[in-house]
Amino acid sequence: MGMDRALSSKMGAKYDPAAEAEVRNWIKQLIGEDIGDGAMNVEKNLRDGVILIKVLKKLYEGTSNLPPACNKMKLNYNTMSAPFKQMENIEVFLKGANAYGVPLNSLFQTVDLYEGRNMAMVVATILQLGTEAQRNSYNGPTCGSKPVEKHQVQFSYEQLKNSHGVIGLQSGTNKFASQKGMRGGFGAVRHISDIRADDLSRDGQDNIGLQAGSNKFASQKGMTGFGAVRHIADIRADDYNKESSTDISLQSGTNKFASQKGMRGGFGAVRHI
Repeated sequence: MGMDRALSSKMGAKYDPAAEAEVRNWIKQLIGEDIGDGAMNVEKNLRDGVILIKVLKKLYEGTSNLPPACNKMKLNYNTMSAPFKQMENIEVFLKGANAYGVPLNSLFQTVDLYEGRNMAMVVATILQLGTEAQRNSYNGPTCGSKPVEKHQVQFSYEQLKNSHGVIGLQSGTNKFASQKGMRGGFGAVRHISDIRADDLSRDGQDNIGLQAGSNKFASQKGMTGFGAVRHIADIRADDYNKESSTDISLQSGTNKFASQKGMRGGFGAVRHI
């Protein structure tokens, strides 16, 4: 019971007894050998790689439409019980199956079989081998699903040339558009860069946008805002009253009624400096 649980954990949940039965029946038909019933027996009988190579040899011999890569393969196996020799047999099978047409991503790894890590993948690879046997028109029993035929479409040069000027809808559409712009459902023409610089109103050069303020009704002397004239630097120095040069504004104090001897304030005394 404990061994079965350990084996189930090692095999994984994807192991299919029905697929195993199909593979077992197919191998028995091809070479007359029984790989047993159950994942443990299948692992035990396929572990040395000899049966797998015998199956592959049978397929090579009965396939008239043999892929060219198969001609370079030598399907020799070793009957020694040494682990590395048995693993070499498995590797020979994997290379031969790939040359026969089984994709690399459909091949199990050597440790999947030799260490029993993934027997579900081992069975799946053999089923895929049966599918490739059907594809290569093997003259004998087969297994696995029917191969999917590739549907290839050949386009003429004129068809390919006409497609150069078509933009797919995923890239948008320029239907009813000219080089000047694009007309959509709004009925307006969009101008991109057709505004001429010589049509620019020169009156606008003296105006500042409202975001920067406004100088409307303003001259170079100042700016008229609220009906008054603002003078910036138009006071002439020759109109300046020289008598005011001896006066100190009230913010700075006052020297009213004061002489050079001192300052007369509200205390009636003379301040000597």
